[in-house]
Amino acid sequence: MASFTELVNGMRVVFLTGRTQSFEWRAAQLRNLIKMLEQESTAMVNAVREDLHKHESESMIMEVDYVKNDAIYTLNHLKEWMKPEAVKKNLFTMMDSAYIKYEPLGVTLVIGAWNFPVQLALGPMVGAIAAGNCVVLKPSEVSVNTCKVLERVCHQYLDPDCVRVVNGGVPETTELLKERFDHIMYTGNSQVARIVYEAAAKHLTPVTLELGGKSPVYIDESSDLDIVARRVLWGKFVNAGQVCIAPDYIMCSPDMQNKFVEKCKIVLQAFFTDNPAESQSFGRVVNERHFKRISALLAASSGRVVIGGSSDAINNYIEPTILADVKPDDAIMKDEIFGPLLPIMTVQNVDEAIRFINSGEKPLAMYIFSKNKATVKKILSSTSSGGVTVNDTLMHQTLHTLPFGGVGSSGMGSYHGKFSFLAFSHKRACLERDQKMEKLNDLRYPPYSPKKHAIVTWFLKEKVHGPFKKIWSYAFVLTVGILLGVAIKVLIELA
Repeated sequence: MASFTELVNGMRVVFLTGRTQSFEWRAAQLRNLIKMLEQESTAMVNAVREDLHKHESESMIMEVDYVKNDAIYTLNHLKEWMKPEAVKKNLFTMMDSAYIKYEPLGVTLVIGAWNFPVQLALGPMVGAIAAGNCVVLKPSEVSVNTCKVLERVCHQYLDPDCVRVVNGGVPETTELLKERFDHIMYTGNSQVARIVYEAAAKHLTPVTLELGGKSPVYIDESSDLDIVARRVLWGKFVNAGQVCIAPDYIMCSPDMQNKFVEKCKIVLQAFFTDNPAESQSFGRVVNERHFKRISALLAASSGRVVIGGSSDAINNYIEPTILADVKPDDAIMKDEIFGPLLPIMTVQNVDEAIRFINSGEKPLAMYIFSKNKATVKKILSSTSSGGVTVNDTLMHQTLHTLPFGGVGSSGMGSYHGKFSFLAFSHKRACLERDQKMEKLNDLRYPPYSPKKHAIVTWFLKEKVHGPFKKIWSYAFVLTVGILLGVAIKVLIELA
């Protein structure tokens, strides 16, 4: 393979020909991507099974079909998104054309993650292609089998001059980051994100960082625990807890903790039987390094293991485990767990829960279980997170119409649906005017005078809208604009 410099420079040459900018090219690539996901789904599912022991249904729903639906949604709306977006004008620009033109950035780099190796590689690529960019895709080397499949199928179905997959480990990623890209999207942990951000800064390259964090769950006394247990445990133990927006820990009262644990025993038996190690619906920790990391968190915790706790190092298996009475200063409460451990920390009330959430970094997701709208409103108004689902887990991520992204240490930027298109687009401000009515421009030219100043100020002045004033303000501006346009047109005809 050519050097990374030759690869990136070659893509930039192709990009500058304008090949990727047409609707036809973008739509064709999206159709090919959809075809690829349909025809190669078995190969992808088998690869993910080898990497993460995921059930076929889980891989199809959360990996293959998820990306396919996003690509179809994007294809259906692409022509609309590509259109220039008209903007409101002031009196000085009333006769002009003002709009935002969405333009591709150029050659982009997508660095995927291993926990959803199909979704987190191809999902961002949907947006990059839709926006008209060339794409270098670097899948995570941890998901080794999926990497091989992605390299084969992408080069088979997509334009090889504009979309390339680069496989390899840390050395290859390090060398890639030395190149000048026009946008970098990285999904993973905050430590590597700092490396990516630093490398991007050398070229002033914009980035989208999708990271993680300790996504809290608050359960109040009004909640139906039969429902809460099912929804929380599904969100926590899907993909063996290796989900960036998985519930990381629970906060509830001591009484609710005891009741919740009893419900969890019933739900986990229904989900994974009495022996989760034999269940085809429960995954595995991805490798030995992460198995040891998660096992160390479990061993160091002061909390009581009330469910689970067993493991098998040979198969990187850790049983779905719940810990009660975990202390706020435990190691398990410091960093994102990213595994099948669910600690419960008791709090006296919602205010204590809010204080604890705000004492740490802003999480990628937050989950609130309550039938009390005042409680929900209080938590939402007093905390910050990338996203929120109330009375369920993970589900905000399923909507193409919602932006998915973090805030603070949980990430920057967002994507999914149109937000992916926007993430990989430059919003170009455009104002078009003709060469007529030059006399009107005398107001802005020297020599300046108090009279000119007063007129310009009147034309441009913004006013704070009071009740019912906004409608009248728009009506006034529209009326003045029409009258001004008519007057100018009459003067031109008389000249």
